[in-house]
Amino acid sequence: LRLKNIRGERSRAVKVRDDVFGVSMNRALVHQVMVGQLANARQGTASVKTRAQVSGGGRKPRPQKHTGSARAGSIRAPNWKGGGVVFGPKPRDYHHATPRRMRRGAIRCMLAQRVREGAITVVEELNLDNHRTKEILNLLEALQVNTKSLVVSSDAVPALALACRNLRQIKSLPASHLNTLDLLDFDHVIM
Repeated sequence: LRLKNIRGERSRAVKVRDDVFGVSMNRALVHQVMVGQLANARQGTASVKTRAQVSGGGRKPRPQKHTGSARAGSIRAPNWKGGGVVFGPKPRDYHHATPRRMRRGAIRCMLAQRVREGAITVVEELNLDNHRTKEILNLLEALQVNTKSLVVSSDAVPALALACRNLRQIKSLPASHLNTLDLLDFDHVIM
């Protein structure tokens, strides 16, 4: 990989590990990790009332026979207005346990894929003078990046997070929080 400085000028080549940036794409692994990550983001608090939980409906609304109407045992039956819901959602846990080796493997696959596509830009240092959005826009312009981009820093940099949060197409996160979903979602990675 070619290393660039903050002004977008190419400096030196950097040697990277083949076990991270040289792995082949495993679509099944990436898909499984992505599905698990999306499942873990679900809240699972949707709930409706069954006919037993809707208030009212204790007595029989009309006699069983001789009215000409259908027999009815409760005004809270699902076919009545204001009645309970038959197979509605109840609170449940959508958690999907994905092993660490699978998560890391999927990240390696995505990083290697981005390198093959030429969609990774490695910058020597991401030192911002202040936490203004204009700083990030100037950096992106110097690096000639005009697509949806993920800015990954080695450590958590509060100024970088503040500078990126106003931009819809840009997201910043520390390397320890790098995940498959973000690597899939963003077209370009700046490290």
